[in-house]
Amino acid sequence: MQTRHISNRPSFRLARPRLWFTLAFSVVFATIIWLANTVQQLLFGLVVVIMTIYVVRWLIKQSTVTHTLTATHFQQHLPKGGWVLQWQNISHIGICQHQYQGWCQPLPWIGLKIKRYPPFIDSICPRITSEMLLNQRALLYVGFQQQKNGLEFEDVVLNSLPYECEGKEYQGLQAMLANRMHYQRQYFDYDVFISTSDLDRPAEEFVGLLRRYLAASQSDRL
Repeated sequence: MQTRHISNRPSFRLARPRLWFTLAFSVVFATIIWLANTVQQLLFGLVVVIMTIYVVRWLIKQSTVTHTLTATHFQQHLPKGGWVLQWQNISHIGICQHQYQGWCQPLPWIGLKIKRYPPFIDSICPRITSEMLLNQRALLYVGFQQQKNGLEFEDVVLNSLPYECEGKEYQGLQAMLANRMHYQRQYFDYDVFISTSDLDRPAEEFVGLLRRYLAASQSDRL
């Protein structure tokens, strides 16, 4: 399968982008000169414009999420880092759902059920682990409401008890991530989740694309 890079960042494909940027900046600069009555106002206006440009660029960068699909692995790139999963370590991909008044309701999350935890947990840096634990609290709460099992939500969301898997004991943030994945599998039958807000297309289309790559990797191993 061909390597693909998919980003939720809006792409503006303009002819001669530098020319358009120069033209826009010239118009703004001319407007500031026309409105400014003093040199101080002119300088203040320029500073505001420059700061606005940098803030907008920073916000776009912070909200940009890219996914890479290759013949061997699937990877998510975040502003602070990312994580990677080999196709051979993924058993199922689907849209996360929950039970509400006897009906299955889709959630704005895509779930990946993995076969082995250690390769995934060992490859994630602490910053990404913390971000995943924080961003998926709401999803965890939805699942917890379905199956409380006599536990308190605080005991679930903050569970940092050592987690043993395949003869290896995880502690700290890694243990919290492993325990979180364990709970999420009980609630939704998935371990790793992707928010649909991080996609450039409908969730169903993205799931279909991932499944095609997963099927292709399985056929290559036969």
